Amino acid sequence: MRGRPNLYTNYSSEMGLFPSTTKKVSMVLLAVIAILAPLHALPYFGFLGDGAWMVLINKALVYAIAALGLNLLTGVAGQVSLGHAFFMAVGAYTAVVLGGEAGNTVWGLGLPMWIWLPAAGIVAALVGVLIAPTAVRVRGLYLAFVTLGLVFIGLYLWRNLGKIAGGPTTGRPWPELEFSLWRNMDPIISFTSDGPLWWWLKPVNLLPWVHIEEMDGEVKTYFFVLVLMAILALLGKNIMRTRIGRSWAAIRDRDIAAEVMGVPEAKGKTQAFGISSFYAGIAGAVLASVVGRIIPESWDIFLSVEFVAIILIGGAGTVVGTLMGTFFVVLTPRIVENVTGFLATQATEGGPFAWLGKLFVRSGPDDWIGIVSYPDAAGPGLSVAQLNIVLFGVLIIVFLIAEPLGLYGIWLRVRNYWKGWPFTY
Repeated sequence: MRGRPNLYTNYSSEMGLFPSTTKKVSMVLLAVIAILAPLHALPYFGFLGDGAWMVLINKALVYAIAALGLNLLTGVAGQVSLGHAFFMAVGAYTAVVLGGEAGNTVWGLGLPMWIWLPAAGIVAALVGVLIAPTAVRVRGLYLAFVTLGLVFIGLYLWRNLGKIAGGPTTGRPWPELEFSLWRNMDPIISFTSDGPLWWWLKPVNLLPWVHIEEMDGEVKTYFFVLVLMAILALLGKNIMRTRIGRSWAAIRDRDIAAEVMGVPEAKGKTQAFGISSFYAGIAGAVLASVVGRIIPESWDIFLSVEFVAIILIGGAGTVVGTLMGTFFVVLTPRIVENVTGFLATQATEGGPFAWLGKLFVRSGPDDWIGIVSYPDAAGPGLSVAQLNIVLFGVLIIVFLIAEPLGLYGIWLRVRNYWKGWPFTY
């Protein structure tokens, strides 16, 4: 209702998936943008269909799947977890054992994707359920330490289970995203290879400036991961609306009071761990397949912290905030690198922003002013990677203090202001 953005006249409207016309229209526009972006069909944003950007966007979509699972556990159920990387690794190694090819030093059954992808989530969920009874005995900071220990246990296992993970510094190849009926059969659909469109699709000629006879492998992967992420996002949103999701929120807000009111605390926390681990297992399997080869050391504490940053920056407890935080965290390093390179060029070649480049970038050992050393990271300044780490840390602190709902909270402030305009109360 215009002018009353938080007013709901009935319960079903408040709990609706898309309760307002604005949200429905926004979802349609977002879907159109998501379809046109990789096809070079968006004016002024055609570069998003380039290979380098598609790789980055695909990574963001996979990260969004894992972040949605952590959002259910941390944002909805209130269980602080630093072990998300461990469950992603469980899903990834389940996928490679079931779907990978066997060798002299590694195990592999060569099963098709319709088996190893769901199995990756199911096995990770079972591991999460097995660990949950220990984790639910503690809360807060102690729970974070317990889940943190899982990451270090996992690193030890992956380094020493060569039959599963491959070499410590080389890893092993993962099965590709290809749909076939059974092992050693030609794929019906390949989501990774360049070439013609899939067998039921014809060339796209819907828009005058779009004519597509073939698709790059990155674009095919994009559409597969996009559909998978959308399905899991809708599933997560619906879980939050069910009795189970509301019981998680009650445990998060006041666990003792919730248990007194009849909410089974241990059962609810176990459910949250299992479902969150399922999301993590699916994301780990898809991430490893998209990358192609991952070393055991990749599933470390920094990966888990990255997902915590996504939740806190985007907005804990919200699906939209999780997606916003994911794209912000994944795309920011690329944007920071491009801006740093632009400022370095301005400082060396001259330009309207040369003064800012000289203050911000150290381009050589003779420069005494600057925060970032670019391009070779020589001298006492920060490298671009270090700058990104510092930036994420600062953003987490700022959002925790100034805006606990993160980017989603900022969006709510903007939306409510314009819906209530010209009234400010």
